[in-house]
Amino acid sequence: MDLKVGIVGFGLRASLHRYLQRPGEGSVVRIVCDTSERGREDARAALPEAEVTADLQVLLDAGLDAILVLTPDFTHRDVVLRTLEAGIPTFVEKPLDITLERADEILAAAQRTGTRLYVGHNMRHMPVIWQMKQLIEQGAIGEVKAVWCRHFVGNGGDYYFKDWHAERQYSNTLLLQKGAHDIDVIHWLANGYSTQVSGVGSLAVYGQVEDRRNNADLRLRDWFSLENWPPSAQRGLNPKLDVEDLSMVQMKLDNGVLASYQQCHFTPDYWRNYTVIGSAGRLENFGDGPGDFIHVWNTRTTHGFAEPDLKVEIKGDDAGHGGADPNLIAEFLRFARDGGATETSPLAARAAVAVGDLGARSLRSSGQTLQIPGLEEGLVSYFEADQQAQHVN
Repeated sequence: MDLKVGIVGFGLRASLHRYLQRPGEGSVVRIVCDTSERGREDARAALPEAEVTADLQVLLDAGLDAILVLTPDFTHRDVVLRTLEAGIPTFVEKPLDITLERADEILAAAQRTGTRLYVGHNMRHMPVIWQMKQLIEQGAIGEVKAVWCRHFVGNGGDYYFKDWHAERQYSNTLLLQKGAHDIDVIHWLANGYSTQVSGVGSLAVYGQVEDRRNNADLRLRDWFSLENWPPSAQRGLNPKLDVEDLSMVQMKLDNGVLASYQQCHFTPDYWRNYTVIGSAGRLENFGDGPGDFIHVWNTRTTHGFAEPDLKVEIKGDDAGHGGADPNLIAEFLRFARDGGATETSPLAARAAVAVGDLGARSLRSSGQTLQIPGLEEGLVSYFEADQQAQHVN
């Protein structure tokens, strides 16, 4: 029988509904909850057979088999605590929440209630990441010693500096809202979690733009344009913007791997580049979509740039992050129905929040090194056992 699914929040990530609304093929969207009339109108148009409500309790009482929480980041804890208490397997979009403390509250509630929790780190299903992970596990570069990531967020001004994302009180930092993906990938490729973090950053460009506007009456499609260039010529930025548009974080992982993450929101190009250095070589992606390539070097050269020893074409298609989104939803639905191991991990999601949150605290206070607090052993064991261990009554 089809799983009966509910969606909370029908905004930018509501496009995931296309992989859920498949009557006779495993799942159907039964109900959507959104507190805004605009969101409810969009839900009615996209899912005419689904019930639409502004009351979360109505959704929780609808006899659902699974819920997707796609609300803004700063609301995740408050919504997810209620879905977990209701005993409904829950998908929450990344990041888990905007502070480490709020993320830890969610994990503790999941263990206490025994309700299945899944975090939407879709890049673990993205072909470029999968293929790099496979190369590493096959021994292509030896033992991983360092991971560097540069993220060129070419559309950053339009995506993140014209609405709530631009305010610390709602997003905390774009190291979380945008960077949680990459931080999680760094941890996954390195097979470890950060224990120390330090950062530097600034509001280097968009803070100087004087053209400001409250865009509550508009949507991304209304203001997005490639003609918004150069970055200093942007228009209609959030009047209260106070998040950094340029950030750099260094990490030390629990297995000795060293890592760094650089994020810039005013580059002309838009892609992410990973370099993984091992004890017997290195690999690096040039482009991150289907048809681009991962390069692997294993031969020592005398000087200068050398052609790679191996070029691996990146697979995938045009369906949601190179095919990642449909795979993500398929895994969640299987997990909601049957439980078991998943490629994503609530512990890893918490680790990404920890780096983003503490990295922002560091860069906003002279860049000192901060220690990431660990979790209680029983909580770690619960999630490492695929949420099958005894929960806390």
